Amino acid sequence: MWGILIALLSGALMSVQGVFNTELTKQSSLWVSTGWVQFSALLVCIAAWFFTGRQSIGILARVEHKYILLGGVIGAFITITVIQSMSALGPAKAAMLIVVAQLAVAYLIELMGLFGVDKVEFQWRKLIGMAMAIGGIILFKWEK
Repeated sequence: MWGILIALLSGALMSVQGVFNTELTKQSSLWVSTGWVQFSALLVCIAAWFFTGRQSIGILARVEHKYILLGGVIGAFITITVIQSMSALGPAKAAMLIVVAQLAVAYLIELMGLFGVDKVEFQWRKLIGMAMAIGGIILFKWEK
């Protein structure tokens, strides 16, 4: 149950953040707002690190599969693409497409066992669920 609540909170926070970042971009610029978002996130992480144990930063040098260190780079591109999609489509349409894309890519990662994730067997019900989500987007977007 805890995982479900955290996932719902995460989705809600992503939507609010996307709106905030889009508005900030309108009042500044794409790179200024994206830089601020990443910098302020760094400050929060440093503060949390000071209060929660101060594990060694040097452990990053020993990480297996160095590509997993690219999460921050990907995060910057996520911020940019969320801002641009919300600006072009509005928060609701952008969020629906973002969530369906997340779901599709996450399922492909599981099916192929990529990036150290346990491989799962293909299930038709999951593909049907994806099709239903896409149908929901079409219905939501449909105008008379």
